[in-house]
Amino acid sequence: MSGIGPSGIILIVLIALLLFGPSKLPELGKAFGRTLREFKNGANDLINEPKESQASHVGVTYEDTGQLKKEHSQGRMG
Repeated sequence: MSGIGPSGIILIVLIALLLFGPSKLPELGKAFGRTLREFKNGANDLINEPKESQASHVGVTYEDTGQLKKEHSQGRMG
């Protein structure tokens, strides 16, 4: 079960051609490619974002998180 084979891709292209017509397919392909590129860039930004920047989104510095972990492990929270 490796996914869609060549015959499946051909069938999808034929159905898209019948539904949208030959003039709309390039426009739909560009829009789909643009959407995938934006999604990929956004996902990469989240993955590659520095830890210090991630902590600042919630109003806590990276140093504070270390102190909170230490206090939690010692049972001094609150």
